[in-house]
Amino acid sequence: MTLTRRRAAITGVGLVTPLGNDTATTWEALCAERSGVAPIAGFDASGFSVRIAAEVKGFDAVAVIGDRKLLKFANRYQSFALAAADEAMRDAGIAPDERTASRWGCVVGSGMLGFSYEALADLHRGFAADGELNVKQLLAAGSAAADPLVFCRSQPNAGLWLLLRRFGIRGYASSVHTACSSGGQALGTALKLIRRATADYVLAGGFDSMIDPIGLAGFCLLGALSPDNDTPERASRPFDLTRNGFVLGEGAGFFVLEEWNAACARGAHIYAELAGDGNSLSSYRITDSHPSGDGPIQAMRQALADARVSPGEIDYLNAHGTSTPMNDRSECAAIHAVFGAEAARVPVSSTKSLMGHLIAGAGAVEAAVCALGIHHGTVPVNANLVERDPECDLNFVCERHGPQRIRAAMSNSFDFGGSNSCLVLRNAGER
Repeated sequence: MTLTRRRAAITGVGLVTPLGNDTATTWEALCAERSGVAPIAGFDASGFSVRIAAEVKGFDAVAVIGDRKLLKFANRYQSFALAAADEAMRDAGIAPDERTASRWGCVVGSGMLGFSYEALADLHRGFAADGELNVKQLLAAGSAAADPLVFCRSQPNAGLWLLLRRFGIRGYASSVHTACSSGGQALGTALKLIRRATADYVLAGGFDSMIDPIGLAGFCLLGALSPDNDTPERASRPFDLTRNGFVLGEGAGFFVLEEWNAACARGAHIYAELAGDGNSLSSYRITDSHPSGDGPIQAMRQALADARVSPGEIDYLNAHGTSTPMNDRSECAAIHAVFGAEAARVPVSSTKSLMGHLIAGAGAVEAAVCALGIHHGTVPVNANLVERDPECDLNFVCERHGPQRIRAAMSNSFDFGGSNSCLVLRNAGER
């Protein structure tokens, strides 16, 4: 006997990105090919070799979220998550209530740098100015360092807790911390919750910001960032022969997922089906995938099989495409291995070319780009691709085309340390 598998409908999307503080603004900027990369404004980066990033601009957490008490517990990128999740909930037109709260799940992908640079700098200035920690002063009542809110904001699961509190979700809850794959793997976990009937609704997404002196210094020391400070809008150029590193970004992306039949029964608008999830661990190098694309190959094949979709049905692939020499070559090798002859047909682009790399938020934001592409019938471009790398010979989207039906889309996310995530989204009209 063949059992019908529960399906996951995407009924709400929310975004806060370097291109805009909501979904509509982000999508419009993406389609207009407006770059979100600029000189860093959030702190003085003049002493760094890299002084550019893709920052979220003009974001007012109080104006967007309103709950000042809740925001006391939130750092900058956690407030991005609250705003994006709010938008996704409004978009879906559904929220937990007393009857359904235990049937709602929440899965988030987030970063691990809990303490902000400012908090660490204050700690040093106030309690270790001579290089030795003054423990008695540190623990003294009323000292800034003894503020429990600072400690609460620093916890890796703080963003998850804030979302549960905000929306009254009482079902399954989990936080994923796998660097650049976090957002994608959070969505994959959410898909499994729907399939297994652990939840009927899931709020899922990713959020992060490493645009601070510590994050910037770490990536500068690794030589992973583009040093093209004089031409920030051209610095991120995935698959271009002259690429020389990625650009740090920040932001959040969230989905509301619902069990398919329930979403249809209430007349919900469905952007797409989250249809397939694949994961693997390369463990080749901390900073690189294997040149053969071995780990990404496994994740992509798993996602296609899980979605019951063939390579010939994929009409758009949102590449991880960081704009680093090794990553782009490795990903192209993986795509050739998985797609075979279809690799010459499927349109490919990396939207990091315009919004930078959102680290733990990247997978969720880029999956949202796929859902919006399916919904609008539009394939986003791979900006700044001028001189093609002969080792990256795919069907890159370098200019906008007219509307086209996307039967299914794939989103890749591969991280430092070798954790690989791949998602497949299917057009709501495809069975």
